[in-house]
Amino acid sequence: MTSLTESASQVGAANLLSVRSRAPSIKVENWLRGQPVRKFERGKVYILEFWATWCGPCIASMPNLVVLQDKYRNNGVEVVGIAAHEQASTENEARASLDAWLTKSLSNLNYAIAFDYAGEMNKLWLDPSFSVGIPTSFVVDRDGHIAFIGHPTQLDHALPKVLNGSWAMSDEAKALDAERINTGRRRKRELSQKRALVEPIFARLEPAMKTKDWPTALSAIEEALAAMPDEVTFRGLHAELLLHKIRDLGAGLPVLRQLVRDAIEKKSVVWMSVAIRQLFDPAKDYSDFPHAERFAMGKELSEHILAANPPRGNDGAKFLSYGAVAQYYYETGKRDRAIELVEVALRWLDAAPASDLAKRDVVQCSLQALASYRSEKLFTRSAVQPRKTRLSKNRNRDRQGRQREQCCLACLFGLVVLRSKSKPLGNVRAFT
Repeated sequence: MTSLTESASQVGAANLLSVRSRAPSIKVENWLRGQPVRKFERGKVYILEFWATWCGPCIASMPNLVVLQDKYRNNGVEVVGIAAHEQASTENEARASLDAWLTKSLSNLNYAIAFDYAGEMNKLWLDPSFSVGIPTSFVVDRDGHIAFIGHPTQLDHALPKVLNGSWAMSDEAKALDAERINTGRRRKRELSQKRALVEPIFARLEPAMKTKDWPTALSAIEEALAAMPDEVTFRGLHAELLLHKIRDLGAGLPVLRQLVRDAIEKKSVVWMSVAIRQLFDPAKDYSDFPHAERFAMGKELSEHILAANPPRGNDGAKFLSYGAVAQYYYETGKRDRAIELVEVALRWLDAAPASDLAKRDVVQCSLQALASYRSEKLFTRSAVQPRKTRLSKNRNRDRQGRQREQCCLACLFGLVVLRSKSKPLGNVRAFT
């Protein structure tokens, strides 16, 4: 499941929502598709799917919901998509973006879509059931009781048993429900503890970054890493501050080397993306970096990223890493390969489940990179340029170069822009 920020206090046993609980009501602002469901009619079975346009697993589950609606319509099954996590500054903007996405992306939609911006459905359904992520599916049986809570991939197995009445009382259903509740409680505790640790750190970090007080910012990041040593966002910011703000390569290079090793060991594209962007961001000055080591790390990361998330594959947010990988290839003289990777990232981004507003900065950055690769003009301090040329460009960066820097920095935490947008990580985006 795609993780969400905790949004509810501890739920008491009396309010716990589980299998065989009476189904809560549906409270939404609008129905964007299909017939509104005002109440659960006796004799019908309802599938409520909590989802969002920015959630990749949610989008992946929607074709199967279309199939289930067709397959079981004559059995009294009604599928309802609950869009309760759309991200926009206003309700009107969120609703308009959602409506446009539905029109563009789901021409064969055959079930109802409800829109909830106020968060009432989260309070009524997700929070009391200890569901801490989306997509989450609820099945309401013919008597108005919850028969199933879980991931939509489990529906193919559970739904036929719900329909014949054998699921809710089965040992399998009881075991899955107990596991889900225990896991949800643990994850909510972890999220609460993490928020308690992170919020005071960000209270120091944000003003320090805005005023360019790098020592204070570094102190805050190191405090964060002491509490959460395996948080990749903090690991990336740690390297960023040491290498590119304070310019302490003696301290920063060991941090970056460890980040690269850990990213490759974890086989995580997200970690490798964070690492390679410290090495091949066109907006950064690498004139003092050890040339051979920089390119050796870039080569290793690029090969692992492309193996884990190949250009021809459909998985993974390619925009996260492909820009830096393209920069590596460009600086090694492989211009055509660099252009190919940027074009792949743009195609992926065009089809990605996110609003046009969220994509704007990343698209702008990618298009500028593409234009510079094709024209052989790179507005950056490239390590393959002679040292005097690089320093001259440092002192005389033109307007186009400054725009490029802003775009690349916006790409740095593109994962935050298009997917998580939790409060701590959302603040990070402003820091760079």
